[in-house]
Amino acid sequence: MLSKRLIVAAATAVVIAGLGACSGSGSGDDAPGSWTDDVGQSGQDAAPQARPDTDTVRGLRDSVRHLSGKTTKATRPHTAKKCTPATRRTRHTQHTGTGTRKKTRTWYTTEHYQDCKKVRNGTETYTRTIRPEQWCVRLDDVDGDTANDDLWYQVTRATYHKALTMTEHTRIEFTPAGTGC
Repeated sequence: MLSKRLIVAAATAVVIAGLGACSGSGSGDDAPGSWTDDVGQSGQDAAPQARPDTDTVRGLRDSVRHLSGKTTKATRPHTAKKCTPATRRTRHTQHTGTGTRKKTRTWYTTEHYQDCKKVRNGTETYTRTIRPEQWCVRLDDVDGDTANDDLWYQVTRATYHKALTMTEHTRIEFTPAGTGC
């Protein structure tokens, strides 16, 4: 049983290391956890990501990108509630009288209850999200600064569709959901 757990732990470590190696473009310029897709694009995509100082950003629409969500099937331990009857002894006390005639009577009763615990009962399959769905817009002249070109922003689906219908280099303003894409 222990060797099976070690194999599962080793496999998990290899998958996590592989995902970590694939998360960046390899240029070293990306922020931790950011992902850029340089395939079929010019070298401008590898530019460092900028953080907006305000809630809204303005710029010229450059391009849009949709990253579909990725899921996989995984298994996890299934737990079930297991109850067994149990008893406990409860102490009761009763005080009568006052002063020197004060008496205390003590008695015990047995209470019955259900002792419930969660126990492992096989495994269950579930859908695990590897990457959530993302909608992204790349801007030029961000906030009027011509030096800030080709910055990617994560946006809502509605903003993505609005930018998708616009022609290239049309001015757009939106509140980003995040930076990088």
